[in-house]
Parts: sequence; C-alpha cells; structure tokens
Amino acid sequence: MSSKTITIPKPQQGKFWAAYVPCDSQHKDAVQLTLEQIDVIRRFTELYHPRLTLCTSSEDITTSHKQHQLCSLIGVEGGHSLAGSLAVLRTLYHVGVRYLTLTSTCNTPWADCSHADMPGKKPEHGGLTAFGKTIIKEMNRLGMIVDLSHVSVGTMRDALDVSKAPVIFSHSSAHALCNSTRNVPDETLRKLALNRGVVMVNFYSQFLTCSDTSTLADAVAHINHIREVAGIDNVGLGAGYDGINYVPQGLEDVSTYPNLFAELIGTGKWNVEDLKKLAGLNFLRVFKEVEKVRDEFKKANVPPYEEVMLPRPKDNNCTSQDHF
Repeated sequence: MSSKTITIPKPQQGKFWAAYVPCDSQHKDAVQLTLEQIDVIRRFTELYHPRLTLCTSSEDITTSHKQHQLCSLIGVEGGHSLAGSLAVLRTLYHVGVRYLTLTSTCNTPWADCSHADMPGKKPEHGGLTAFGKTIIKEMNRLGMIVDLSHVSVGTMRDALDVSKAPVIFSHSSAHALCNSTRNVPDETLRKLALNRGVVMVNFYSQFLTCSDTSTLADAVAHINHIREVAGIDNVGLGAGYDGINYVPQGLEDVSTYPNLFAELIGTGKWNVEDLKKLAGLNFLRVFKEVEKVRDEFKKANVPPYEEVMLPRPKDNNCTSQDHF
C-alpha cells in the first residue's frame, strides 16, 4: 500500500491511499490481494477516526474540511487488479475506490503500460483494446476517476478519446523536460487541456532530471512547463513520496511545500489563487466533474456495461473455465 497526498489549502487536506499489488499477481490472486489492501486502508482509517475520515465524494472532502478532518480516499494502482472483470470494477467502486490507474508496470490484457514506449519495445495492443475502452465507459458511468499515470502514449490517447469525464495523471511529470516514458508528452498535455483533466507532478528525481539527483528548481520547472502547455487549471501535485527513492533537494517531504509555493511566487507567474488550484482545487474540480458525468449517465438510465473480455487469458490463470 502506498499513498499520494492531495493538499487542498489548509486545513482542508486529502490523502489517496493506493491499493497496489505486484504485477506478478496478474492472472493469479490480484483481486484478493487488492481487497486485502483496501481492508487495511479502511481499518487504518477507522483506527484514527475522527481525525482521519473515509471520503468517497467531493462533498465529503468539503465536509471534512469544515470539521477539520483529514480525508482518507482509496485508489487502485493497476488494472490487473480487475482480472478483466467489469463486475470486479463495480465492486471496487462499492467498497470506496474512487480512482483506478489503468496499468501499473505491466500490460493488462486490455491496455499497454508505459514500458511499451521504451526503446526496443513494441506495444502489445496499440493502446486500449475494445474491452479497455468499455472499462473507461463503465468508470465514467460509475463516477470513478480514470488515472493515466503508468500507461503508454497510445493508452493515453485512447482513454482521452473515450472518456466523457476529466482524467488525471496521479503522479507524472513533463516528458519535454525528462524523456522518461512515465512522463506526459506535450501533445497529450494539449489534449488533456481539452479534457479538463489534471497532471499531478511527481517529485521522483528520475522523472524530473532523468537522474538520481534533482532540486526544488527542477520540480518548479516541470510545474511551470505543464502550466504553460496545458494551463493553470490542469496542473497539480502528486509527489509520490513513499514510493520513490530519490527526492529533490529542498523538497524532501510535504513539510517543504511552503518552500515550493514561495519559489513559485518568486517566479512572478503565480498568485495565491493559482497556488490554491495547484495545491488541490484543480483535483477537487475534476472529482466534481466526474461525479457530474456519473449523474448524467444515471439520468439517461444507462445500464451497467456487460461486455466480457475475450479471449480470456489461460497461462497461469487460476480461475475455473465454467463459472456457473
């Protein structure tokens, strides 16, 4: 289990706990392990209630702010946790999951991960398969946020074409400044602006400078680049501190965020209202718009999508062939 802190101007804060299970659990026990991770998150939240409170909506975040509580939100990092099942996706929503990262560091049978864009590698699917596009539609119908960190450029493209709701990159940086396949190319940033989504900048040195060393100024450069290409409404913070090995000098943890904000103001490009958007209001706006799309689906009486992924994986697949 890892966490990503969404800082919405004090005292309003939210933390997304990422229920992550390794890629080698794919076609094995990924669903069970994911549910066990979610169980830990919920028990941990209950242990520290009321200071920590479970939030499953944008309204919950606003309410927790008024009550001076810290929001505990649940995400799932890696589409392999679905085992190719729309029913599992719906069940994850029902137990509180509010974003899904479409892939982790492995392809799923319906989506390519960022490794597909590495030199010498080839995409397995060319982005999203037809079933993968149905996953996006069902996430829109449910009101679950689509997260495109970790996915290939082809998957980014297809998801942005299909999704009726804004998407996020929960922990990615700018490809133009560091050509890691985990970062977002300018072409995608421009499409993201049309989608009204948000890139939440990752502070891992390998994604800022493509090396083991970086500084606060490097993080500022990525934030400013994304703002310049996509817009002030499309950038946020997704440091990923507990999942990274090398952090920027001067930006070692969330206690150093005041230094980041001071540096941004010092560039002359940012004011207090801009910083509020960066710190969390952009994400909160995305969450609200995802819920609005969900409500539109409900008003139109759109039923759950029922497609079955074909062909079903056979190698190392610990499932029975006949379900009923």
